[in-house]
Amino acid sequence: MTGIRVLLCDDHEVVRSGYQRLFESTPDIRILADASDGEEACRRYRECRPDVTVMDLSMPGIGGLEAARRILRHDSDARILVFSVHENAVMLSRALDAGVLGYISKRSASRVMVDAVRRVASGRRYIGEEMQPHLQQRADAARRDPLATLSAREFEVFRLLVDSTSVTEIADILAISPKTAGHHVTALKAKLGIQDVPGLTRLAIRSGLIEP
Repeated sequence: MTGIRVLLCDDHEVVRSGYQRLFESTPDIRILADASDGEEACRRYRECRPDVTVMDLSMPGIGGLEAARRILRHDSDARILVFSVHENAVMLSRALDAGVLGYISKRSASRVMVDAVRRVASGRRYIGEEMQPHLQQRADAARRDPLATLSAREFEVFRLLVDSTSVTEIADILAISPKTAGHHVTALKAKLGIQDVPGLTRLAIRSGLIEP
């Protein structure tokens, strides 16, 4: 069977089922495999080498952003399309910096997903209409957003920390030592000028990373 082979990564079965039905009615696209967390996404990618990986960012474990980074480290030619509830310049910028080719909102119409998969499969960038204002704000956001000072690893630690994850759990999820995780926590607090988790959480809310 020919066509665009897709790895679909989302932790909600109803979402995966919905897109399975969508692509079943699209002759040139088919779901090759799916994954429900970041670690599984990496494993599935290595196993099936899809043409396009459709990646949710808010998954358990390492999450979609770190999974995208790991996949791209493993295969720099990987073509990844993010579909996410996060409609803000921070996550868009982080995803594009990681090397993804596309980013669309989860509230996009079905035809947008189909168009985006086709575009990304051809090696071209696709940024959804809902994300266009944030794309234009990206450079300005990088200058004024304190989170832009964090390294990729520090940003992942930050996201886990404000999601009520302990340092020990962060170390386990990211496959680093607790000591290293602690160093990242200390470094990000210093860069942000915030020394407590409630303060970090308020910053995450202001940046649109988590809901109040």
